[in-house]
Amino acid sequence: MDVDLRKLRYFVAVAEELHFGRAAARLHIAQPVLSRQIRALETELGVRLFDRDRRATALTGAGEQLLGDAPGLLAAAEALCRRVVLAGQGSKVFTVAFMPGITVTGPVQALLTRHPGLDVRVLRTGWQDQAEVVLDGRADAAFVRMPVDRHGLRLLPLFTEPRVAVLPTVHRLAGKAALRIADLAGDTLLQDPDAVPEWRDLPERRDPAAAGLPAGPPEGGGAGRPQPAPVSVEEKLEYVAALRGVVVLPLSAAEYYTRPDVCHVPVGDIAPNQVCLAWDASRRAALTEEFAELARQHFGAGPRR
Repeated sequence: MDVDLRKLRYFVAVAEELHFGRAAARLHIAQPVLSRQIRALETELGVRLFDRDRRATALTGAGEQLLGDAPGLLAAAEALCRRVVLAGQGSKVFTVAFMPGITVTGPVQALLTRHPGLDVRVLRTGWQDQAEVVLDGRADAAFVRMPVDRHGLRLLPLFTEPRVAVLPTVHRLAGKAALRIADLAGDTLLQDPDAVPEWRDLPERRDPAAAGLPAGPPEGGGAGRPQPAPVSVEEKLEYVAALRGVVVLPLSAAEYYTRPDVCHVPVGDIAPNQVCLAWDASRRAALTEEFAELARQHFGAGPRR
């Protein structure tokens, strides 16, 4: 059975929005066209993907299965197209993605020393796309901060670093030498609690909704929302400075975003952040394997700072 990738993209949009009108607007097509394409896909697969009535649209069991598999297939197709185009241009390009606060100069320069004619590029990512750029071919390898969805990735642990609470400078805990996660229980956490698992163990805690902010997608990615929560670190720091809440970041990320109206304090009783190198598990590219070894040699194993 051949699967039409265009119909698959249409399906993913509807499955994430659970609303044909919003999905059509997102895809820039008319809603009747979208409905016909979804019906055609259901006919081709021989299953019903959505339960739909006047009030709601919901995924069927088959739809949930397809939503689990479709993004990876679409990302692989996109990656294939990117690599073919580069090859057709005669370009030998290697792209390294990185999260803010992670310095990649060492392993990049080591790769250039071994391959002087190689065009090595760097790409800054965020929590929402740090793994996605590998799977869709925008990057050959990426320095990622855990947690990420491991599906489709190979991960090489490189180092860990402490995590800190980022607070407004007028906060009651600003200036402390260190604090415990429980000290923040009365504050609003301006990020998905999955990024700070210890937060969920607090008997009294305030998540983004308490600050009047929508829940939005998790920091490792997730389905789209009509009104997403602050995703980038820059957005979160604006809310911190405006006294809307606090965030917990790896130390190097907090230092990267230095500004006068916020400060950071070490959190002594939570696990450090793990930094890994990620690349596509479905590919066996010699250059990527070589870069992984250079990264391992440069960073070594163990804690940073």
